[in-house]
Amino acid sequence: MEQKKQAFKMHDWRGDSVPGKASVVIYLDKQKALFYRDDRIVGWTYVATGISSHPTPTGSFKILEKVVDKHSNLYGKLLDAEGKVVDGDFDTRKKPVPEGHTFSPSHMPLFMRMTNDGVGMHVGRIPRPGRVASHGCIRLPRLMAQKFFSNVQIGTPVEVRAETPPELADLNLDAPPKPAKKKWSLFGRSEN
Repeated sequence: MEQKKQAFKMHDWRGDSVPGKASVVIYLDKQKALFYRDDRIVGWTYVATGISSHPTPTGSFKILEKVVDKHSNLYGKLLDAEGKVVDGDFDTRKKPVPEGHTFSPSHMPLFMRMTNDGVGMHVGRIPRPGRVASHGCIRLPRLMAQKFFSNVQIGTPVEVRAETPPELADLNLDAPPKPAKKKWSLFGRSEN
């Protein structure tokens, strides 16, 4: 019997109208973010975190700010007088904008700030799922950035961990979630 190859999934969301406290955990080794309601995973996505020269910090954070239409004040493109890209990875901290040139800041839609020095989650390209690509922020696919943005609040906890714990290493995130167990009462099955 021939086995059918499962299609690649970039993300999955099943958290609409699921009650419970929101939290996010990001695993740098797998380049995945898990969205929780209480202790239940209701969404996951591939992300792109910081390259070695701009690593994403690990630790416990909280959402400090939400900005729908954010632009970086550090990173972007350097354009010449005709508007042609001279440097596609320009860093304003490393050198000033030369005379006759323009700095075009990187767009970071649906920005969810996690640190005071500018690291957060936002819409961004994930050129190779499972691999790093950013200047320290956590890039999300647009659909998942929309879901995360609309489901977090100021103060929502975010954990960034270097490694996935053994109990989650083999978690099949592509599988449909198991239904919640029904509670039984003296009078038969009851709602949770």
